[in-house]
Amino acid sequence: MHFDLTEEQALIKKMMRDFSEGEVAPGADERDRTKQFPADVFDKLTKLGVMGLPFPEQYGGGGADTISFAITVEELSRVCASTGITYSAHISLGGAPIHLFGTHEQKEKYLTPLCTGEYMGAFGLTEPNAGSDAGGTQTKANLHGDKWIISGSKCFITNASYAKNLSLTAVTDRTKGTNGISAFIVSTDAPGFTVINNYEKMGLHSSNTTELILQDVTVPKENLLGKEGHGYKQFLATLDGGRIGIGAMAVGIAQGAYEKSLQYAKERKQFGQSLSSFQAIQFKLADMAMHIELARTMVYKAAWLKDKGRKFKKEAAMAKLFASEICMKACDQAVQIHGGYGYMKEYQVERFFRDAKLLEIGEGTSEVQRMVIARQIGC
Repeated sequence: MHFDLTEEQALIKKMMRDFSEGEVAPGADERDRTKQFPADVFDKLTKLGVMGLPFPEQYGGGGADTISFAITVEELSRVCASTGITYSAHISLGGAPIHLFGTHEQKEKYLTPLCTGEYMGAFGLTEPNAGSDAGGTQTKANLHGDKWIISGSKCFITNASYAKNLSLTAVTDRTKGTNGISAFIVSTDAPGFTVINNYEKMGLHSSNTTELILQDVTVPKENLLGKEGHGYKQFLATLDGGRIGIGAMAVGIAQGAYEKSLQYAKERKQFGQSLSSFQAIQFKLADMAMHIELARTMVYKAAWLKDKGRKFKKEAAMAKLFASEICMKACDQAVQIHGGYGYMKEYQVERFFRDAKLLEIGEGTSEVQRMVIARQIGC
């Protein structure tokens, strides 16, 4: 057992740290204010060659491991969580289902353009009446000859405005419960397919969060993803990997909030001395540093297990749960350390605070993570 990054992982960390500092951070506050999608950043990420980082080279990917993916998400999120979640969803929700369950032909047609950055990846699972209860899917798909006809709606879908195709779930046999849910690859340009981008969000303002409306959308029979009736299981497996991405996001946001707090505490003078000389502030910073280190180790372990082809459901849930909750605490304390200035947009930690909350909700709430862990330990 050793805890050093490989040479490749260390190079990716340095590359992404430099890129994030130079290309992502400068416009983060303005994008948060205007809610502008970071299209220029993703054009540059495409040129950097990381849009398909963990996918096979034969489909245009980078052939890297999941730890490298987590490092990339962490470094982006450290300066801009909107960029971090956009990238994480592109890989772990947009590309992963096609990589895991697609045929060779589907991967060539739909995974390759994601890896080469032609368009963003997206994934449609959540519905107005099927959130934590993903088995409550109501979107339906009926087979007519050699085509599926899909009708229904999805909500809170990341990246869909910038996706040409996406995977989603629909019920193909209502008599079979969750075993009657299947997955499909659907073109967002198909007649009857509408993407609505009008959510007003607490945070992550420059990420794209949409509603999908499908009205008798025709999908070729060969666009069934994986096996009929296995869509629910496939998407839950996809979420296991996605939770590593959310955990990495949480580590990145917390790291960014901690670094800004440490710097401020050293520079800010009150009662004739720096804030960092007061034990009350030292303890806050010590707790932040400790929690971030523990969370990062958990995220890397879950990623390592995934790369080894071993079971990682429990560890991914633990990493996502712990990292998201310590991230929220770290951002809360970052605002507190900054005092009144922490409440002002100029000092950025209020953006980190607003962005962090989603991580306790998306890709399985904290309550759902505890349910997953409880099942995995035999309850």
